[in-house]
This record gives sequence, C-alpha cells and structure tokens, in this order.
Amino acid sequence: MTIAQIMLVDDHPLLRKGLAQLISFENLLNVTCEASSGEEALSLVLNLNINPDLILLDLDMKGMNGLETLCAFKEANIDSKIVIFSVSDNEADVLQALKFGADGYLLKDSEPEDVIQQIYKAIKGELVLSPPLAQIVARSVQQHSTAPSKIEKLTRREIEILRHLAKGESNKVVAKALGITEATVKVHIKNLLKKLSLRTRLEAAIWALENKMVSNRL
Repeated sequence: MTIAQIMLVDDHPLLRKGLAQLISFENLLNVTCEASSGEEALSLVLNLNINPDLILLDLDMKGMNGLETLCAFKEANIDSKIVIFSVSDNEADVLQALKFGADGYLLKDSEPEDVIQQIYKAIKGELVLSPPLAQIVARSVQQHSTAPSKIEKLTRREIEILRHLAKGESNKVVAKALGITEATVKVHIKNLLKKLSLRTRLEAAIWALENKMVSNRL
C-alpha cells in the first residue's frame, strides 16, 4: 500500500519531534519534512516541489501565522490536504480556518490515537474535526437561518452531493459515485452553499446531519 507523506508546520521543535515520533509508529504514514514557520513551509512546497499528502499546520506562529499560510497554500492551488493542529478552541479561530478552506481542525490536547485516526481520515479526503469543536460548527450553521424549507431550493443532484458531503467524502469520491467530473461536483457544491447561505463544505455536511438528511456520523 502507498505510504502517505506528511508535512509538519509548527514553531515548537519539541512538539514537532513528538508528533513525528508518534507518526513514525505507523507503517502507512511518513513525515516527509518539517517547517518551523509558514514562510519555510511555503518555500519547501513551492520552491522545492515537495508535495505532501497532508499538511498539519499550527495556527499561532511568529511571522506568517497559520491562517495566512493556509490562504497562501490555497492561492497556490496545492493538492495537499491541510488540517489545522492547534491549542486554540476559540470559535472565531475554528470558523475562520474552515472558511479559508482548511480540511479539518484538530486540537493538540487530543489523545494520540485520536490524532492518528483523524490523520488517516483526512488523507482519505474526509473532513476532520475534534469532537469538542462540533458544537461550534453546528451553532454557526444554525445561525445562518438554515431552515429545512431551504432543501426545496436544491436540485436533486445537489441533494445527492450534499448527502455525500455529510459522509465526509472528497470531490473525487463523489464524482466517481455519481458518474460525473470533479469539476461538476465543485460547481454543484458552490451552488448548494449559496442556496443554503453557508460558507464551507463542512458547514454543509453538518447542516445535512442537523436536518436529518443522513444518519449522524459526526
């Protein structure tokens, strides 16, 4: 089986070493590189053509912080999954990271086995979130006036895709399941987010669960 390559971005050497050691116990995971700042991480990926499957990105760093680094990666259209790995469970931090396109948000005080489990899920294209943060995202969804009647605004295809998003599936998986292209999936997601007054696919997934469109798996 293919070994997933992981990049660690954190300005605390001790934490990087501990996380790298934890990951080293997994046969299917490998820390391909580490960076102590957002600037260094960008240089490694953009200038040295390092292409990790997953980037674990700290939020609070000196110089270019995690959100700025996340935005820079997204603007550069890198293929890596990017998951915020932070001590902060502040609602604004969580929602902003997801709004800017993070593929998940994990807390550093999580149990080691939970972190590894979430890493595997993120690599497979699932949206990951530490359990204590689920209420934050759910509350944000509810505040966007997402009444069940809004389902009526969705097309049949958009509803199908919404149900797949609620299962944490990537665009590639959704496209294969529905027999359409990834580009078409992206268009449908953009449209359904607009109709539901939501900002991210994670919010859409939780909206679907809250409105019982699928069984609750979060």
